[in-house]
Amino acid sequence: MTSPTTFWSVGGATLGSRFFLGTAGYPSPQVLQQAIQASGAEVVTMGLRRQLAGGAVDNGFIEVIRASGARLLPNTAGCRSAREAVTLAQMARELLGTTWIKLEVVGDEHTLQPDPFELVVAAEALVRDGFDVFPYCTDDLVTCRRLLDVGCQILMPWGAPIGSGQGLINPFALRTLRARLPSVPLVVDAGIGQPSHAAQALEMGYDAVLLNSAVAQAHDPIAMARAFKLAIEAGRLGFEAGMIAPQDMAVASTPVDARPFIL
Repeated sequence: MTSPTTFWSVGGATLGSRFFLGTAGYPSPQVLQQAIQASGAEVVTMGLRRQLAGGAVDNGFIEVIRASGARLLPNTAGCRSAREAVTLAQMARELLGTTWIKLEVVGDEHTLQPDPFELVVAAEALVRDGFDVFPYCTDDLVTCRRLLDVGCQILMPWGAPIGSGQGLINPFALRTLRARLPSVPLVVDAGIGQPSHAAQALEMGYDAVLLNSAVAQAHDPIAMARAFKLAIEAGRLGFEAGMIAPQDMAVASTPVDARPFIL
């Protein structure tokens, strides 16, 4: 039987966990550290702009992440242009010693929807500069193909606007992406609010999910991190086991010929 934690590869790394966890908004560094441990996440993301706002990057916060053993995925959250995102990514590489970057370029202040045009421009520049680019994008197939064309090896389409907790608001588009890009690692990023949302994404065949607010803002972040861990494992195992197709009409599951087994 296939394990729900079947190893998979992304950005040159082999991972067992399919849970990427954000690090913003926790009640304390101690709760964050315990939540990471409870989640089993091997990749955690951090907004570099937030760290630089304090005048320094290594202010103890990064040590909490490193002590967890998780791999750091810095992000360019808050950037409004390709130039700004590229500059921040280059700073992250210098300061943190990683070529991994979660690329975010906001195009709308109300929805925080990614700007597809600036995103592709930034992705192309960063790939050319040797980065492993994890682009946060919408669920638009054409945009996703453009990102692949410029060298991205993974895509991170949203489930819903960041922090909204709405779940997968356009499952049709997400299923289309999975079907049309079968060999590309896909991570649902943003909008997940409940463990069932994460399970749904994994049941669709998505490789992982990334979330932050649903854990950080829970009444018990540590327990919620574990809840998501279990939901993600269940969703992946369900996908690997092969779920039955939905039917419009009833299909009898109990034999009607008085023979419980066919010998």
